[in-house]
Amino acid sequence: MKKIIENKWDEILSLLSTQYDISKMLVDTWIRSLKIFEVKDNTVYFYVDEKLGENSIKFIRKKEFDLFLLSSIRETLDNSDIEIVIDLKKNYVSEEEKIEEIKNSDSYKDAVSRSNLNPKYTFENFIVGDGNRHAHATCLAVADMPAQDNFNPLFLYGNSGLGKTHLMQSIAHYILQKDDKAKVLYVSSDTFTIEIVEAIKNNRTNEFRDKYRNVDVLLIDDVQSIKGKDATQTEFFNTFNTLYNDNKQIILSSDRPPKDLETLDKRLVSRFECGVPIDIHEPDYETRMAILKNKAELNHITGIPEEVYIYIAENVTDNIRELEGALNKISVFSKLMNEKVTLETAKESLKDFINKDSNVKITLERILSIVCEHMGISEADIKSKKRSQDIATARQIIMYLGRQYTLLSLMSIGKYLGGRDHTTVMNGCNKIEKMLKNDEAFKSTVDTIIKKLNPSS
Repeated sequence: MKKIIENKWDEILSLLSTQYDISKMLVDTWIRSLKIFEVKDNTVYFYVDEKLGENSIKFIRKKEFDLFLLSSIRETLDNSDIEIVIDLKKNYVSEEEKIEEIKNSDSYKDAVSRSNLNPKYTFENFIVGDGNRHAHATCLAVADMPAQDNFNPLFLYGNSGLGKTHLMQSIAHYILQKDDKAKVLYVSSDTFTIEIVEAIKNNRTNEFRDKYRNVDVLLIDDVQSIKGKDATQTEFFNTFNTLYNDNKQIILSSDRPPKDLETLDKRLVSRFECGVPIDIHEPDYETRMAILKNKAELNHITGIPEEVYIYIAENVTDNIRELEGALNKISVFSKLMNEKVTLETAKESLKDFINKDSNVKITLERILSIVCEHMGISEADIKSKKRSQDIATARQIIMYLGRQYTLLSLMSIGKYLGGRDHTTVMNGCNKIEKMLKNDEAFKSTVDTIIKKLNPSS
């Protein structure tokens, strides 16, 4: 509406003279200089020229010019619902200023912490491109009007590192910015699984249900990870139904669409498909460049030449997380070496990160196969309960490399390696890190395995 009024401003002012008998001199002196601050909920907020000050507002009201202006706007736009407010610009607070004030408040910060949200994952920090434009627009709609039938549940899917978690949490931030008393909860499926297992083991399922079923918005990341876990799936199904029937917003993410979650309970897949499944694609070159520069600005990374941004954007093409990781690595490398960032230093710091000649995708399956081959241990032994030193060490190397070269969670790695829990994987990774620092022969073995994983590195 703001643009419409500005385009018809001369017509509105002309009507004041012809219809309401206000002289052109008075219109030009007192009304023409009015500016629109914003239009919200059918109300037009005008402000006066600062030079004229508050006395001009008093004069406009005394002469009832404000009432005549309102009538002229309503008639010109053929809209009887319009209202107007005229005030000094300094008395208005923009939406951006209001949001910034909210974000700095203790109550909002407490709500973000309580909801398990990353403070940086907001719409303001999300870079929109062709690969995520549809998803971004849908998430904005859900944030603005949560729990609408057409958008509940919202199901985001796509490969790892494309911004699903960022978009999910942006919705939560938006809702809390409007009402920091809203009950919002974000968890990964791994966390959900761990908590239900602990609740069942300790006979505290009622507490678990109170936590997950008394929320306004529930966000669960990587739902594909709950496959094959009967107790978790049953509890999730019942939680889903309770929230859905209570008209609460449910937001889910996965690395694949609902129809491809073959090992998930068909009842769950059916529920996922009843809302809006939205896919996110890899960022194009322009979006990758925008992401890099936005990341640099947010993290106060300076001194990066344009050619270095181009080099990263051209070589890291399918994962935003890796894109940001490459930029961080260049920045850290530059500080450690006390060198100015150039294209040559960037290539040197990323030589193990970027490999243009290799199309080898490093997966946990590939890591298992190569470690077993190199160390002369069978894959069956790795996944077994055997704990002999050679088997345990090989198993821990696989855990460590799985964390370094894949985006899998600790729980997913443990499940693949014979159903071990996430603490076992974490301890295994820590042990390998210590051995790499203190044992040169062991480090040489691991380096050899890494070269086999990616031969052209």
